[in-house]
Amino acid sequence: MKRISLLLLLLSFFPFVFQSCETDFDVTAPWQDITVVYGLISQNDSVHYIKINKAFLGAGNALEYAQNPDSSSYGGNLEVVLKESSNGSVIRTLTFDTTSVYNKEPGIFYAPHQVVYKSAFKVPADYSSRDLVYNLEIRNKLTGKLITAKTPLVYNFAVETPRPGQPVINFATEGSLQRVKWTSAKNGKRYNVSVRFWFDEIRGAARDTIPRYIDWNFNSIKSNSLQGGEALEIQYAPSSFFSVCKSLIPHKEGSEISESSVVSRLVNRVEFLFSVSGDELNTYMEVNEPSSGIVQDKPDYTNIENGIGLFSCRFVRTTETPEVKMRLSPLTEERLISENIKFIKKIGN
Repeated sequence: MKRISLLLLLLSFFPFVFQSCETDFDVTAPWQDITVVYGLISQNDSVHYIKINKAFLGAGNALEYAQNPDSSSYGGNLEVVLKESSNGSVIRTLTFDTTSVYNKEPGIFYAPHQVVYKSAFKVPADYSSRDLVYNLEIRNKLTGKLITAKTPLVYNFAVETPRPGQPVINFATEGSLQRVKWTSAKNGKRYNVSVRFWFDEIRGAARDTIPRYIDWNFNSIKSNSLQGGEALEIQYAPSSFFSVCKSLIPHKEGSEISESSVVSRLVNRVEFLFSVSGDELNTYMEVNEPSSGIVQDKPDYTNIENGIGLFSCRFVRTTETPEVKMRLSPLTEERLISENIKFIKKIGN
């Protein structure tokens, strides 16, 4: 039996794949070209990226192959288009071209740059009234092989509390839980809610002002259907905001920025973010969640025709409006100052 290594290159988009793998194993089936595709479409974005690679077969150690870009890249041999359609009629055909990204961290796969497919376009503002669907088509120019996938969009939705445009929020309350309430979106399944706290750091002898933020992440929640209009809510303890700040704001030892270089910090603003996953993305995440039982093997999941991977949708909603930025209450600011993480009173608050 020939000793062969098989490695599916599910590169930078989704890091779940290598939770457990062997570098060498036996493969008796004949060789075949397996196209690996990962992409998400969102009306938040003006530039869209799709990661496309090939699985590869080769004698030896799979981890060594992973360091070689020629083992996984199709080069210029793919034609990638996205067809925007409404009620079965194609409205636009959007072309994706290759581009390189240079910010991949070192790891199993070759770094620092990798090739992805990029297209610059905006989803039309009236996408919901036209019920737009996006059909991905990938054609191998050498073999004629066609790989396809499709996704709808996650629609916008209403947030009840905190009210969008709310001017002030108070986290300096003890003993009571607060609620975040919203209505589910059409085509949205999983909702990850977080509080993004923006603040300014004054650093160094030059007293440079550097904006930063941290995210206070809550547990995710899922809707019962994809139809939209379902009342959803989560609860949180407001005072936990301060322990999150103490944990996440100071620069850790060994990080690029030294905590000793920070002279002081000033509060800026807060926004609640709702990151909504489409149905296929949610299913992919469910399949790849850690197992709690003895059996660790998980079924493969893909919605790519004639390939493997994931093509789905997502949407991010914020409570921030162009007119109003949510500020921390004076009591919250005072409590932050008392936590000894270099916050000082901001003039005008």
